[in-house]
Amino acid sequence: MNKGHGRIEKRRVSICQAKGNYPDWPQLNTIIRVEYERQTKDEIEQGIRYYISDLTSSAVEFGPRIRGYWGVENKVHYVRDVTLREDKSRIRTKPLPQIMASARNLALNLYRDAGFKNMAQAERKCKYGLEHILAIFRMK
Repeated sequence: MNKGHGRIEKRRVSICQAKGNYPDWPQLNTIIRVEYERQTKDEIEQGIRYYISDLTSSAVEFGPRIRGYWGVENKVHYVRDVTLREDKSRIRTKPLPQIMASARNLALNLYRDAGFKNMAQAERKCKYGLEHILAIFRMK
């Protein structure tokens, strides 16, 4: 059970060992089922999600691992989409989208290396002060 952001979420994880049952997927070892119930002030949402894995962990071990995946989503993809406005980019001609994605990743890594926890704050500081950009790139 998790509480936060105005909601309570309960999850129940169960697994099924699948080794050898799917010849097209020889690496598949486990099928994971996560039943969830999310309660907000206004509504209750229920659902089931399925995952597959080549690991043979227990349901107790898969729970935190699956939950931890969303840390990647929040730390990388959300920051790229919201703070760096990647989804609003009008750059479409190859290879520019890949180059810009690399530049955004470099910027995020430099911000984190400089000790910033808030990427929007880091971006604002670097936009309005050359001294911050030079410090991040370790230049004088």
